[in-house]
Amino acid sequence: MKNKLTHFAIHIDDIDRAKTFYEGVFDWGFRSYGPSDFLQIKADQSENGELIGALQSRKYSPVPDKLIGLECTIGVENIDDTLERVKTKGGQILMPRTAIPHVGWIAKFLDTEGNLICAMQYDSGAR
Repeated sequence: MKNKLTHFAIHIDDIDRAKTFYEGVFDWGFRSYGPSDFLQIKADQSENGELIGALQSRKYSPVPDKLIGLECTIGVENIDDTLERVKTKGGQILMPRTAIPHVGWIAKFLDTEGNLICAMQYDSGAR
């Protein structure tokens, strides 16, 4: 999965309110994953709906100000090479390479315009 948008996160203040809103507007389904203030978003409400994103508490944002908008994740082949390119091209690393067990290696950074972006090297062996 090279340099393709693979995930997005919507930062929220109230998980139940946000879930009700997005279920009602887009017919999205949700699945618990991890902490109680984090839900995976499924493209539909079926049991096998494709996972497309997450609702997550703003406390997980590495940005000190209240983040408004979507946090997008780009799938990359090599997280370390990507982080080097971010630094070389003027971005700011906010969260270094970090394991999401059984998913992969994630890092978060600001682009040159101040947008929060995630890079993810998918690797089921990540610990």
